[in-house]
Amino acid sequence: MKQKILIADDERDIIDFLKYNLEKEGFDVLTAKNGAEAVALAKKQPGLILLDVMMPEMDGLEAVRVLKKNPATAKIPVIFLTARGSDVDEVVGLELGADDYITKPVSLPKLIARIKLTLRKKGGAASEESAASDTVRHGILEINRSQYKVFINKKEVFFPKKEFEVLSYLVRNAGKVVTRETLLSQIWGSDVFVIDRTVDVHIRKIREKLGTHAEYIDTIKGVGYRMKEL
Repeated sequence: MKQKILIADDERDIIDFLKYNLEKEGFDVLTAKNGAEAVALAKKQPGLILLDVMMPEMDGLEAVRVLKKNPATAKIPVIFLTARGSDVDEVVGLELGADDYITKPVSLPKLIARIKLTLRKKGGAASEESAASDTVRHGILEINRSQYKVFINKKEVFFPKKEFEVLSYLVRNAGKVVTRETLLSQIWGSDVFVIDRTVDVHIRKIREKLGTHAEYIDTIKGVGYRMKEL
C-alpha cells in the first residue's frame, strides 16, 4: 500500500508542483488549501503532513495545535514548509510538536529526502516502542510511550510530541547528565538544524507542566540537564 501524504498550502502552484513530484516518488497525495481543511483531511490518517504556516481560515500553527490535541491525529508527523524562516518561528513550530521545519525555497531532492527521513523515524520509533514496556514510572510521573500520554499524580497532562520525547528520554536516563547536543541528536535527529535554545524552551515548558515538581529536572550549567534519581 502506498504511503499517504497530506499537503496543506494556500498557493495552488505549490500544491500542484509538490503533488506531481511526490506522486512520481510513489506517494498518494491529499491536498488542502488551509489549516481547517488539513485538520479535516487528517482523519484519513496520512503518514505525514506537509504544512504551510501562513494560510487563511486557520494557519499552520493553529492546525498543529488542533492535530496534537486529538489522540486520533497526535502521532501523525508534521513538517512545516514555509517562507517564515526566523529562529522564533522555528522554535514555536517545533515546540508545538512539528517534526521538522523547512524554509522556502528548498530544493525538491532535499525536501523529498527530509520527508523520507521523517517517515523512517516514525517507523523506527514505533518498532522501538513496541519492543519496550509501554509504561514508565518515575516518582509522580507515569509515561505511556505507545499512547504518548503523561500522568502527573495520576492526572493526565497533555505534552506536545517533542516535549513528550524529551521528558521520556530524560526519565529513561534518570541520574545521568544529558547534554543539549545529545537531546538535539536523539529527539530531532542530526539531519535537522535546530539551535540549543530549542532544547531550553522545551525544558522550560516541561517544568511548567511539572509545577511543584519542576525540581525533578536539574540544570547542569553549560552542559545540559539531568532527571533526578528517585
